Amino acid sequence: MTTIKSALLSVYNKAGLEPIVQALADKGITMYSTGGTEAFIRKMGYEVLPVEGLTDYPSILGGRVKTLHPKVFGGILNRRNEESDIAELATYDIPSIDLVVVDLYPFEETLAAGGTESELIEKIDIGGISLIRAAAKNFRDVLIVPSSSQYAALLDILQHGGAQSSLEQRKEMAAAAFEISSHYDAAIYSYFSKESEGQALKISESRSRALRYGENPHQQGRYYGDLEAIFDKLHGKELSYNNLLDVDAAVHIMEEFVDEAPTFAILKHNNACGLATRELLSDAYTAALAGDPVSAFGGILIANREIDPQTAEAINELFCEVVIAPDFAEKALQILQSKKNRILLRKKAAQLPKQQVRTALNGYLWQEADSKTDTEADLSYPCDRKPDAREQQDLLFASKIAKYTKSNTIVLAKNLQLLASGTGQTSRVDALEQAIAKAQKFGFDLDGAVMASDAFFPFPDCVEIAHKAGIRAVIQPGGSIKDQLSIDYCNENGLAMVITGTRHFKH
Repeated sequence: MTTIKSALLSVYNKAGLEPIVQALADKGITMYSTGGTEAFIRKMGYEVLPVEGLTDYPSILGGRVKTLHPKVFGGILNRRNEESDIAELATYDIPSIDLVVVDLYPFEETLAAGGTESELIEKIDIGGISLIRAAAKNFRDVLIVPSSSQYAALLDILQHGGAQSSLEQRKEMAAAAFEISSHYDAAIYSYFSKESEGQALKISESRSRALRYGENPHQQGRYYGDLEAIFDKLHGKELSYNNLLDVDAAVHIMEEFVDEAPTFAILKHNNACGLATRELLSDAYTAALAGDPVSAFGGILIANREIDPQTAEAINELFCEVVIAPDFAEKALQILQSKKNRILLRKKAAQLPKQQVRTALNGYLWQEADSKTDTEADLSYPCDRKPDAREQQDLLFASKIAKYTKSNTIVLAKNLQLLASGTGQTSRVDALEQAIAKAQKFGFDLDGAVMASDAFFPFPDCVEIAHKAGIRAVIQPGGSIKDQLSIDYCNENGLAMVITGTRHFKH
């Protein structure tokens, strides 16, 4: 155990500091400080020694240099069991410092608030980060409190631990200190490198939660991130690893329809098994469920409108894991809360990440998120027949779904309703045949339906199979050296085809 006899305090966030200062004073612990923290302590009426008195140097360069001095860092870094260190402290009249309390300048908060570059530069902490690293390095003798989030732990040591810390406590705080300093530096690096090509990959996320397990019960799992920034959890059990993957897929696909008429989607294993747009949300749900009422069991449901009581009554007849919406009417919420484990999430207007990272072999793959949505302005019309207004609307609707469906995929749609999709197949023909069989299984008439493909057709076989099933219009990215074969088939058989010029693979 090490007894705290002296402390250096240099914090930006003074909230919660008052009881710390009071406890230090009550224990007779010598306090050193500078700048705003020193003024805060004096205002409380307690004695505090200015760092300038220790160093014989004033704060200079507009406060940029205050604590960077051998008498400060010698007091922190000296090894209490090294005779040579003890002798040098005596020679240079350096007092030992047993506790360092720091809270860094708010760089990330200033960035999030849209601060100018000059404001951001001044929020890059130099002295504070150096104090953190020095104290954490010497954890065998020094206790580091690296942010205001650790004030409670320090207060417990001061009030209930006799101002004594164990080696285990100091090492735990040192780990927290290096986590905070590395996260801080990663945020600064990310800002400076945002326009660089091929920069190093730095990912730092301090917030995390343990999951019941990973993808399977024998795998451990954690979520790193701030779910509360995206959702208000209104009801139900904790989200699982697989829930989170499905919720991510659901949120992304519904982003494509956020400004559309009432739209409802049902997802299973990251793919939409039902999706429809209607004038009423309850009708959109009914049409989405009709797309695949079997796969909907245990699925993830998401809407682009507030869930009303009528829609809630219909949803309540289905076993589902999660329901997501911008809001829930009070009566609808009461209805859906009747199932104790059903997770209800109110989605906030949060921006989704613009980049994606995943592990691959012994490294990582990075890419920009696929933010391209196919619109009417992107389309070219290589065939003799152009799609009519209804077909064109359905084509763009189907293209949005295909963008978020596992490749290889084919999506069949009609009247703004997903009829069926072929998902994750090793050939495009297999995906199409799967979609046709599924649509027919659930009683859909494919006559006049449209087909969307996430990638080009290398041969005309897909348009031929689709035509024979009743498909009358096709949307695809094009780009095959044999595009003309598919175009010729469409012309010979009266099909319309539009080309987007953008592939949407999803693996």
